[in-house]
Amino acid sequence: MEKEKADKLIVKFSSKVYGFAVKKSFSYDEAEELSGEMLKELYLSMLHAEDIVNPEGYVWRICQHVYAKYVNQKKLQKGISLDGIELAYFDQHDFGESEEEIKKLRKEIGFLTCSRREIVYSFYYEGKSIVQISKEQGLPAGTVKWHLNKARNELKEGFTMKRKIGSLGLSPVKAVGFSHNGRPGSKGGPEYYLDDKINLNIVYSVYENPKTMEEIAEDLGMTPVFLEDRISMLLANGFLVETKGKRYTTYVKFTPKEFSLEAAVNGVRMQLKLAKILAEKYVPQVRAALAGLEIGKDIYIPGGNRELFEAAAIFVAVCEKCSVHIDKDISKHRIKTLDGADYLVTVEIKDEIIDPDYKCEFDISELERKYNCCGQMTRDSQKYPCLYSWSMDSRFDSRTGSWQNNLNSDYESIYEIITGAITESKATSDKFKRLRDRGFLTKDGKINILIVKKSWNDFKNMLPSPDKSLLDEFAKYALEQAMIQAKQYPPQIQDRFVAEFMDWAVGSTVAMMVLDQLYDSGTFRALNDQEKVTANLLMFADKLPEYVESRHAHA
Repeated sequence: MEKEKADKLIVKFSSKVYGFAVKKSFSYDEAEELSGEMLKELYLSMLHAEDIVNPEGYVWRICQHVYAKYVNQKKLQKGISLDGIELAYFDQHDFGESEEEIKKLRKEIGFLTCSRREIVYSFYYEGKSIVQISKEQGLPAGTVKWHLNKARNELKEGFTMKRKIGSLGLSPVKAVGFSHNGRPGSKGGPEYYLDDKINLNIVYSVYENPKTMEEIAEDLGMTPVFLEDRISMLLANGFLVETKGKRYTTYVKFTPKEFSLEAAVNGVRMQLKLAKILAEKYVPQVRAALAGLEIGKDIYIPGGNRELFEAAAIFVAVCEKCSVHIDKDISKHRIKTLDGADYLVTVEIKDEIIDPDYKCEFDISELERKYNCCGQMTRDSQKYPCLYSWSMDSRFDSRTGSWQNNLNSDYESIYEIITGAITESKATSDKFKRLRDRGFLTKDGKINILIVKKSWNDFKNMLPSPDKSLLDEFAKYALEQAMIQAKQYPPQIQDRFVAEFMDWAVGSTVAMMVLDQLYDSGTFRALNDQEKVTANLLMFADKLPEYVESRHAHA
């Protein structure tokens, strides 16, 4: 650098350098000595430098370097100073390695506890005195000094040890999908909280083993300072649970990373076998129990196809009456968020097939798509206590939007039309448009939804239970499989998995298999487009629409 330019920079920064020296010294004489050393080193360095892109940063680094040497030489015995940590130094002021050390120091400060980190920042970055920090933090001055001493020791230890970035820092887990069983909150399902990659990986980091905040940070390759607020948020909303030793765990269930074709196929075979038995022996019992319900008096069936109603009732019967449920208290697994959610949460992650050479007669991926459904959705109404609805979104229906599009207000609007509380007008146009968009109202204003003039509980009580010996036999097999597969999950998730596996064993998948057999065999005829709107959807109320349809399905 030209001497003239160096002279101008020295004049420009001399007062700042002196101010820095004053803050670091015990007397004005010492400050003058220290600032003189800094300005000398700075001036000589500038003369040797070709060009300085960032003068402010360059001056700051030189001063820090000079002060570090000064502390080591003259002040080490007088007290504790983080600035006493020796940084690499080269005569020509090549700060490549020094920059690396500075970055490392900043990283290590990030791993200090919150209160200790704030004290270090106040003292060394903001230049505040011990007395001032003591007042701001509400701590005795001796405690502040103690924290600074502990911080120095922790930072030196951090410099000597190699912090390891956990696997999640190098290869974070990614969600393939989210699902929940229960009531969503005002902000929606769990994806509101976990669709964020960092939040998701915070939760996953404690899935197998409880971890402290510092251990979570190391696993993610981040510093705790960036994770504190997120961890607090996840804790407040139930996605994290604090355990002993300020460690965290979670009751969010993640699907296993490994998938066995053989185990999946064995499960499907047993479900198909049971579905065939239920279609032959149980379905006739259900249809017989419903035979006394009259169209127009007890049930409303748009289009008059009784099989449409019976198919929905069979779905309910298989899910409600054929369950091999076991009593396990999994209430602690329910996640209750601040926005009112109360649900069990599952995150689906990408899996790897461990037996890809296994030969089977099924395409598992195709079966998963074929029998995928949104789960049993129920809706009620505080405005009209007699209202209730049950639905199961699957490939049998044409509804879209899943649970987010299944609104309590839809059924309230239908009930208001039935009772004459509303008619189509400018004031009610939004309600009518909504029902038409969903297909619940036809173009000519007819209600297109199955309605039962009973309560939900009374309807379920009408449905018969299958032979107990059949369910006992299947329950035994299902429990054996559940206990084997539960080992894929961490200890805190295993009870929940067993309970859910038993409910799944004879649930919506088997119900869909039963309906497949009824439709494929011709027992039930295929549904038309209008019928698909309300397939496997039942509304319960104390009144029915006026029945004007004349077409009845053939038996």
